[in-house]
Amino acid sequence: MASQDWFDKDFYKVLGVDKSVSAADLKKTYRKLARQYHPDSNPGDAKAEAKFKEISEAYSVLNDPEQREEYDQIRAMGSGARFSAPGTGGGGGFDDVFSRFGQPRSGGAGAPPGGFDDFFSMFDQQGGAGFGSGRFGQTSGGYRGYGGPQRGSDVTARTTIDFITAAKGETITLQGEDNVPFKVKIPAGVSDGQKIRLRGRGRKSPDGGESGDIVVTVAVRPHPVFTRDGLHLRVTVPVTFTEAALGATIEVPTLGGEPVRLRVAPGTPSGRVLRVKGRGIESTKGVGDLLAEVQVAVPTHLDDAAREALERFHELEPKENPRADLMAKAR
Repeated sequence: MASQDWFDKDFYKVLGVDKSVSAADLKKTYRKLARQYHPDSNPGDAKAEAKFKEISEAYSVLNDPEQREEYDQIRAMGSGARFSAPGTGGGGGFDDVFSRFGQPRSGGAGAPPGGFDDFFSMFDQQGGAGFGSGRFGQTSGGYRGYGGPQRGSDVTARTTIDFITAAKGETITLQGEDNVPFKVKIPAGVSDGQKIRLRGRGRKSPDGGESGDIVVTVAVRPHPVFTRDGLHLRVTVPVTFTEAALGATIEVPTLGGEPVRLRVAPGTPSGRVLRVKGRGIESTKGVGDLLAEVQVAVPTHLDDAAREALERFHELEPKENPRADLMAKAR
């Protein structure tokens, strides 16, 4: 950044701190603002990205004691200066800025050593090559190189848990990349493919910034009976033809608990869903229900007596075509 820009930029105001702010409070304020305006937290927000660059630039200067001292000197020097063209009659002019050093501009007859050149030489210390390079032209870490300490990188991990563990929640132990075990709290109701982020447990920052995170992707093994539907649990319950036709009370399993008894109304068709309130997945988002879908089981083996009984029933059943409505809608 060109040092001349420092006349116009109030880095203390950008960060919302007083000029007497301590290094610790400065760092605390920057971290809070960086989290608020970081592009990762505001995808596609150009204003947030611009603000992030601005606060990172301010922090990179004020966090360096030498740069902060020089910045304060320049701001103090420029605060009362008026830059007017020669001959306009305006008070001061460019000479007023350098008079604060107690030296006239160099290049005039009888000018003492130093002056204009010595003023700018202070920007070229420690490897500087003018305004565009050295400490004043460099950026340090941060998002796309815009100042501030660099955040440590994230560490990814995967784990596979059973269906009940995902539903009920549990604390498990995983092996870290450095072979050091670490614990992960699996929240109740975690779903397949969900990511759990452990803040600050990743790799350390190379320059004193925040540590990265551990991001654990959870895979859930399928259950032989139940499936997830958001917070609801679904289960398919077979019933006999006579249970569906005449009605019955049946038992339905629950996840990790005692079965519940449900009433199947007479004439219940396949596909009808019976709901059991509050017996689904319980999580911080709420509690789901158990959805029991009735499926009429057709017998595959009939003895002679059963076959004769069905044939008699067929003669007596209503002469309705259950596919008539389907065929009409398909035309």
